[in-house]
Amino acid sequence: MAIQVSTEILEGSVLALLNQQDYYGYTITKKMQRSFPISESTMYPILRRLKKSSWLSTYDQSYEGRNRRYYQITSEGKTRLNEIKADWEKIKLATNRILEETDDR
Repeated sequence: MAIQVSTEILEGSVLALLNQQDYYGYTITKKMQRSFPISESTMYPILRRLKKSSWLSTYDQSYEGRNRRYYQITSEGKTRLNEIKADWEKIKLATNRILEETDDR
């Protein structure tokens, strides 16, 4: 993908995933990698930033003798997700309008 994906789009995508269900960090990264060329070293700072902003909370759960840190969207995160979705719709419509214009001259 040659177009650089903004931090806000990545954050919104993470919030959208977690709006479906809780995931641990590795699973979030793998799901994001299905759509974006993103590394683990990029994902964890995004998760930390979302948590610091109170858009995510975490909890640990034991799995095969090890703890996994799960991420969960908060009510503030759901509000932020709705804001990002609204902004995305505006940007998408404006971009499509320009990119799909035809010149009938």
